[in-house]
Amino acid sequence: MAKKTKAEMLEALRGMIREALRLRGEGSGSRLSRASGAIDGYMRALMESGLAEARELLDLVAAERAAADGPATGEVTVDPATLAA
Repeated sequence: MAKKTKAEMLEALRGMIREALRLRGEGSGSRLSRASGAIDGYMRALMESGLAEARELLDLVAAERAAADGPATGEVTVDPATLAA
């Protein structure tokens, strides 16, 4: 089996994260748990091998979440009439 490059491994991780986000949206509990465990192990292997730093992987996860769910923060407007109630 040929060795994968760092870029190929990070792309594989992106695919795994996309799949986990899809499963989360479907409410697939046991499949989501297995996918999450696989992602955790893959990320750990990347860090322990020295191929990736934790910050790099966190940024990758944040980017995939933002692509799937939109930005993590947004503007909130409050109607003063609802606060008095």
